[in-house]
Amino acid sequence: MSRPLLPESSLAPHVREQIQSFHRNVVDAVVAAIARDPVVVVGMAQNPFVKKARRALEAAGVPFTYLEYGSYLSQWKERLAIKLWSGFPTFPQVFVRGTLIGGFTDVERMLADGSLQKLRDTH
Repeated sequence: MSRPLLPESSLAPHVREQIQSFHRNVVDAVVAAIARDPVVVVGMAQNPFVKKARRALEAAGVPFTYLEYGSYLSQWKERLAIKLWSGFPTFPQVFVRGTLIGGFTDVERMLADGSLQKLRDTH
């Protein structure tokens, strides 16, 4: 799957640098967590779908790491950096063994059909 991106050759050097450094510490923290931990939920305060995803994983007995970046009124640039990096437009962003599986509805579906546990138990 390929989504259209502006080619690197169409970026001025200073723009390329700005893109690469845009809240890089936040993106690096997410990358480190998904490399280290089997299940990672990236979310924000006050978002009901983030809460639902966390509750569903807890109810299923699936341990996970939770990274929270602000609320509707704070840290929107940090969340934007995560969205630009992952290409996924909403939160939560749930990763299993380094694979972005989606948000709450995807977690719910994958818990129900057993595919989340299978993916988690691989490796």
